[in-house]
Amino acid sequence: MSTSAFLSQHQRTHLCGQLRDSDVGNEVVLYGWVHNRRDHGGAVFIDLRDRDGITQVVFEPDAGEAHQLAHQLRLEYVLGVVGKVVSRGSNVNPKMKTGAIEVKASRLQIFNPATPPPFLIEDGIDTNEELRLKYRFLDLRRPEMQETFIFRHKVNQAVRNFLSSRGFLEIETPFMVRFTPGGARNFLVPSRLNPGRFYGLAESPQIFKQLYMVAGFDRYFQIVKCFRDEDLRGDRQPEFTQIDLEMSFAQEKDVQEVVEGLFASIWREALGQELKLPIPRMSYDEAMSRYGVDKPDTRFGLELVDVTEIVRGANGGGVPFFAQAVGEGGIVKLLSIPGGGGMSRAEIDKLEDVAKSFGAKGLARAKVAAGGEWTQSPLTKTIDAGLRAKINEAAGAKEGDVLLFQFGKPKQVNGVLGQMRVQLGKKLGLIPEGRHDLLWVVDFPLFEFSDEQNTWVASHHPFTAPLPEHVEHMTSDPGRVKARAYDLVLDGNEVGGGSIRIHDSETQAKVFEALGISPEERRNKFGFLLDALAYGAPPHGGLAVGMDRLIMLLTGKESIRDVIPFPKTKMGTDLMTGAPGDVSDKQLRELHVKATVQPE
Repeated sequence: MSTSAFLSQHQRTHLCGQLRDSDVGNEVVLYGWVHNRRDHGGAVFIDLRDRDGITQVVFEPDAGEAHQLAHQLRLEYVLGVVGKVVSRGSNVNPKMKTGAIEVKASRLQIFNPATPPPFLIEDGIDTNEELRLKYRFLDLRRPEMQETFIFRHKVNQAVRNFLSSRGFLEIETPFMVRFTPGGARNFLVPSRLNPGRFYGLAESPQIFKQLYMVAGFDRYFQIVKCFRDEDLRGDRQPEFTQIDLEMSFAQEKDVQEVVEGLFASIWREALGQELKLPIPRMSYDEAMSRYGVDKPDTRFGLELVDVTEIVRGANGGGVPFFAQAVGEGGIVKLLSIPGGGGMSRAEIDKLEDVAKSFGAKGLARAKVAAGGEWTQSPLTKTIDAGLRAKINEAAGAKEGDVLLFQFGKPKQVNGVLGQMRVQLGKKLGLIPEGRHDLLWVVDFPLFEFSDEQNTWVASHHPFTAPLPEHVEHMTSDPGRVKARAYDLVLDGNEVGGGSIRIHDSETQAKVFEALGISPEERRNKFGFLLDALAYGAPPHGGLAVGMDRLIMLLTGKESIRDVIPFPKTKMGTDLMTGAPGDVSDKQLRELHVKATVQPE
């Protein structure tokens, strides 16, 4: 029988993970791939797999032609099977959803044979990632991969259903936009019709979603692809997906309440859990003080302890490095490990190499002994007993605890200890398995000083509104100005970020002035947005959620590549298709572009 005839006469009745005891006696039609086979000479057993699961199918000698054909079956053959559901009696397989039954086949159609795959199509394989990426279409057959993308589909549907129910309109924005220097590096696209000119692939829909608010659409959202030509790491890709939304006549709490409802819907529809609301809030200053980072993982303790004022009050307390740090306007902070985390002295000593990998010059440390004395540390030779006692008290230190110190510029001290805290949390098993913590971080600085550029730069983007009471300080004291910005943090990872936008030309001009952007440069880069603000822009704000990172965290994957169907490598290549590829000289001439480097 031809494939077309079989498909016409035998339409699929069930997916391979659906059959149960209640289906015993029914004739069914299944389609799928051969996941496993056992040919016993008489009966032939196969496990038939589709995206929903696996069903055991048996071809017995009385099946005639189907039995004869079954001897030809090999792994990954694509089949259609007609048969009757029978009970497996006491021979139940508890590892399978369909383990109580099997299908006794009466008809078999081989839709397509298969070349032996380069790796097994099963979970938990120890296969080189490059091989998996080269044969991604096979890798995507594996059940754990399919479960990930079914989960991603549920998240997509939850986003669309919830935001649509709250009056948001799903409207697209252009990918090919005007290139503007600054921010992330853009991919450039030469324009054949405009020789010598280039589009930039949009790194975000930021400006266009603001223009939708100016246009009066009130509430917008989009699940959108974005592009950045950046160096890649485990949680970055050159093209990525974000959940983007914007709303008019909104304050911070309005945007945050919508996003909390959105995440509650995702938790309910995709995870099958209820999310406790409201999500806690923490200021940027508090996050940096307690955790050393602006995206703290609040699932475990090990909070940092600031002893700067204690050290200052003791004039350094006999420790020259402490005295020098506070004298130069720096800080002194510590991380206390209860009981030393059960680590040996050799393991504790190795933490200095960890600290250096995070940019530290070294790692001062001490172990607390009986009576609050310090041991295993050069600090014991010079530190005043009074300062030591006050530090112990501030840290809540007990006998056996290990204190790790950093001192110097706040950015470096916080950066080193903040990263060490996370690493120690993982190493010491302090992070509860299966738990997720969400946190709003608010009141970010509007500007940050760039040592590299020797000037103030926007912490987020130049369209973020300052707190109204800080507007007067924008040009006189930029470091004092706080932004109406907010980040959503999940398990120590920023998964979303947004702000209330500037909607009036006067405030926008002050921000540009503080950033040193001249009127000519403003007009050249953002003229159309500035024009829009002059035509009656409503107060508005929004947020973008990194979809790929969110899915990675919720599914427990180690790499963002495992939650993107067809990802790029760390070098930005696609091993399956060979992208990026060569183009002909004729194509380059048409684009008025010349390649100065020949590909290897």
